[in-house]
Amino acid sequence: MGSTISWHESDEGTVRVALAGRLTIADVADLERELASRPPRAPGLIVDLAGVTAIDTSGAWAINGLVDRWQAAGHPAQMEGAAPEIDRLINALAAPPAPVRRRPDTGNPIIHRVARIGAAIIAIINNTGGFLAFLGHTLVVLGATLIGRRRLRWHAVIHQGEAIGVNALGIIGLLLFLVGLVVAQQGAVQLRQFGAEVFTVNLIGRATTRELGILLTAIMVAGRSGSAFAAQIGSMKLNQEIDALRTIGLDPIAVLVVPRVIACSLMMLGLAFYGGLCALVGGGLFAWSELAMPPVSYIQRLQEVIPLSDFVIGMIKAPVFGFIIALMGCFHGMQVTGNAESVGTRTTQAVVEAIFVVIVFDAFFAFFFSSLGYN
Repeated sequence: MGSTISWHESDEGTVRVALAGRLTIADVADLERELASRPPRAPGLIVDLAGVTAIDTSGAWAINGLVDRWQAAGHPAQMEGAAPEIDRLINALAAPPAPVRRRPDTGNPIIHRVARIGAAIIAIINNTGGFLAFLGHTLVVLGATLIGRRRLRWHAVIHQGEAIGVNALGIIGLLLFLVGLVVAQQGAVQLRQFGAEVFTVNLIGRATTRELGILLTAIMVAGRSGSAFAAQIGSMKLNQEIDALRTIGLDPIAVLVVPRVIACSLMMLGLAFYGGLCALVGGGLFAWSELAMPPVSYIQRLQEVIPLSDFVIGMIKAPVFGFIIALMGCFHGMQVTGNAESVGTRTTQAVVEAIFVVIVFDAFFAFFFSSLGYN
């Protein structure tokens, strides 16, 4: 056995147990059996650890168990002579549980309301600070990747691009086709009152190319891919896979976040163009069936009413929206803590905040380009 145990009794009756050698998992079975052989009795116990040369958590648990057993029987027990590192380990395992945080007093509704407002403000400030730090780290790693100082994981980018773009073609095409159909139908109903049904094509072309096609595609991608990013990274966080990446020297931002950001930005560009085409096809189908406008005339009319600036503005907004969606999804995935409930909460937050920020940026782009004269 790698450890030795000797029992002594003082003139006052105090029991003294001297431990020496290695108190490790290999000896814990014999150690606990020997320590349990003496029943607790007055006036108390002294555990001498001066001779201990090595200890692990198993040995620390055995010593704490001996002390707790004597104290539970109402007899004092103490340790002495331990080296500083051994004393720290034993005390760490014997630390009392953290105090339970009590909810604020709900007797006074005003105090309760103020406390809730204060807690919400603190949470917003902490969340904003964490997001800015995450954004800065991501931009630094992304910049280093784009200029070639870091290796880009093309396999991850292609895999994410397939999940974000290729797998979404069906649902986005159907959604934008129906949106184009509805915009054309409602526009024709309103314009018919003024005998201006021919301008339905103007409405379809400009609304879907510059605004609705891009915005609705971004909302759909946020619902599909933004939530997937948060759930995937959140599950990895719970399973300690992200900690494992850091342990082997890999940056989780470079491995998990940057490929998703690049793939989402690029795929949004293609999906926005594809969605706009589907919306124009839906509007053209309505114009052909209800307004008796041949497809050739419809296409010629679209070329006349859609300026190149509308297409360019839409293609500028698309990768920005993709960047926002990926960033929000990955950030909230990284913030998952505790249990599976946190994954659901953070996934919901990722989708809601991504859609909100996308709409805010869409409004900003609308005012910005209008101020430049691109109306």
